[in-house]
Amino acid sequence: MQRSQIKFLYLNLGHFLDHLFMLVFATVAALRLNSEWGMSYAELIPYATPGFVAFGLCALLAGWIADKWSREGMIVVFFIGIGISSMLTGLANNPLQIASGLALIGIFAAIYHPVGLAMVVQDREKTGIPLAINGVFGNLGVASAALLTGFLIDTAGWRSAFYLPGAVSILLGICYWIFVSREKPVDDSAGTGARQQTAAPVIARSTLIRVFAIIFFTTAIGGLIFQSTTFALPRIFAERLTDFAVSATQIGWYAFLVFSLAALAQLLIGYLVDHHSLRLVFAAVALLQAVFFYLMTHLQGLAALLLSIAFMFVVFGQIPINDVLVGRMARSEWRSRAYALRYVVTFSVMASAVPLIGWLHANGGFERLFSLLSIAAALIFCATVFLPASRQISVRRA
Repeated sequence: MQRSQIKFLYLNLGHFLDHLFMLVFATVAALRLNSEWGMSYAELIPYATPGFVAFGLCALLAGWIADKWSREGMIVVFFIGIGISSMLTGLANNPLQIASGLALIGIFAAIYHPVGLAMVVQDREKTGIPLAINGVFGNLGVASAALLTGFLIDTAGWRSAFYLPGAVSILLGICYWIFVSREKPVDDSAGTGARQQTAAPVIARSTLIRVFAIIFFTTAIGGLIFQSTTFALPRIFAERLTDFAVSATQIGWYAFLVFSLAALAQLLIGYLVDHHSLRLVFAAVALLQAVFFYLMTHLQGLAALLLSIAFMFVVFGQIPINDVLVGRMARSEWRSRAYALRYVVTFSVMASAVPLIGWLHANGGFERLFSLLSIAAALIFCATVFLPASRQISVRRA
């Protein structure tokens, strides 16, 4: 295996762990802490908010440091820092302590997207498939969070759900550190001379402003949709799959099934945006989201499980589209900061989604949540109409 392939594997594993760590608490709160600490689900989940706030706000700083210092070094910091933070979170004995631990996890989790994605697209002409493969690993992290956490809750207690992934991440960080230390030093953040010139975008200023406005708008709405569905799904299954999902492990398995099947959407969407109109693909994905969320409002049992696969398929399918847009338009020397701005928007909205989920659940259940998500997806569909043709947003790669 070539060194570039090994590095890509490390980046994919990092994306897997990034999403896994951010969703461990969602399953712990839904399936164990509510009874162990005598708190309702709606009372518990706001304690996840500091982690998601840090996840968003720290992304810009992480991207700036990576562009100015070293993307490789920041990935090492990510692996080791998030692993230590997770193990500290497992020591929590009250809600304030667990909120502090989740905030630490969020700080280090913020590193991955602006830095890792910039490394994935670097020096690539077609970015859809590499971003899609990387996205599948991230989605499998989402899926494994529910499965692994549910299994560990039933077999070793909820604290082990923080300890075990933490130890694995620290080990990976040490291995990656050794791996990159053997490489010849390179400027992995900017590039110079001819390389900067070849990255110059062939885009009109008005088009640039319009596309980035659409990126940030759809990113914000998409962040609400992604967070609401991935965070709430274990609890949704606990309430709607009562005929065949009665234990934490079973609920985790069904969530894993849904997330894993849906993860394949990124491969399909990655191929489509590399070979067809990005605007058309984006519009179709958003429209399907709106329809599926509306249909999910009152479903129970097997029908709810099957439709969950459908709506998660298009939720995950949207993820690489905005990343492809950023990768096409951003020059190499500020690409980490461009991704950081995108994810500041995404994760800031995701942080606000956590208390919103709790409020909606306490005041009408998940029916109101799915109605809101259907409207949100319709707004994304409307925004895609204003995207320019693909030939107007192409750049020479670096």
